[in-house]
Amino acid sequence: MFKPFALALGALLLLTACSDKGAATAEGKDAPAAGDITGAGSTFFAPLGAKWAETYKDTTGIRLNYQSIGSGGGVRQIKVKTVDFGATDKPVKPADLDESGLLQFPIVMGGIVPIVNLPDIKSGQLNLTGPLLADIYMGKVKRWDDAPIRALNPGLKLPHLPITVIHRADGSGTTFLFSNYLAKVSPTWKAEVGASDALEWPVGLGGKGNEGVSAFVKQTLGSIGYVEFAVAARTGTAVVNMQNHDGHMIAPSIEAFAAAAAGADWAHAPGNQLLLLDQPGAQAWPITGTVFIVMHKKQDKPASGRAALTFFDWAYTNGDALATKMHYVPLPPEVKQMMRAQWSQITGPDGKPVYTPATAAPAVAASAASAQ
Repeated sequence: MFKPFALALGALLLLTACSDKGAATAEGKDAPAAGDITGAGSTFFAPLGAKWAETYKDTTGIRLNYQSIGSGGGVRQIKVKTVDFGATDKPVKPADLDESGLLQFPIVMGGIVPIVNLPDIKSGQLNLTGPLLADIYMGKVKRWDDAPIRALNPGLKLPHLPITVIHRADGSGTTFLFSNYLAKVSPTWKAEVGASDALEWPVGLGGKGNEGVSAFVKQTLGSIGYVEFAVAARTGTAVVNMQNHDGHMIAPSIEAFAAAAAGADWAHAPGNQLLLLDQPGAQAWPITGTVFIVMHKKQDKPASGRAALTFFDWAYTNGDALATKMHYVPLPPEVKQMMRAQWSQITGPDGKPVYTPATAAPAVAASAASAQ
């Protein structure tokens, strides 16, 4: 049975590049030091952001103080200017960007995966389709050995256990991607539940953040949840194979996420609003998403805007190997250059760009140090 518990990381995870006493906390104690970068939002981005921040501090001495509160919270905080940037897995619509004076750009891509806690069933053994996953999350398929699941998994010993659905309790870009995917593949889900970052769930229990959902699944026998793949890999929860757009049953992997992202047409995406759900391709993972960074075009504090862009330029230049190691997909070089060109729209009170990207990695590091 499910036992209530508290998860500090799930409720509010603060990414900070070090444990210095001057680091910011989620409760607002100890304000960030001058030169630090502040951000909030996506729990999808949280594991990679923490590792990038650690390396960046070692290189430049500048810390990233990041609150992992969910994509919706990140967008709200950047709109009211309490942070230097917001991070979201749900792209902000072009009209909303224009109304709020914001620019968004992709920073990295990755996959959302279903995870389960079933006796004697390991990662890569259970097969599901999108419509069946929708039926499970609507409570229409109630037990693990019900006929639709058995039909997809001949020879697999399925337990006669009730299915406990775990979903996000907070406003979440992960939920936005997950529910939009289900809406694409299941007309019933689209009509009865819909697609958003916060839903009226038909059934199930809610967890805070990717970490909260993962922890709920790990402690609840017979449960199913959905999380960012890096969280599943780090926590050791069993992941599910999914049938993709082309009808192939595939396991989640960085190669599968990259295959889904291969056809992304960033050049023709207004406001860089682009989804990578149910993409064609024999090896494409069906629930692939992008983390977007959102910043104000008009910077009241140009030094803060410059410091944030310098960090993201450093990540574009130096962060790919670490991103790949942590099961994320780096952006193609040409897309990074396209986004760097857009940064000229982020200006200070004088109307001039707050940051001009350097052309080589050493120069980027030097610029980062000078922004402190």
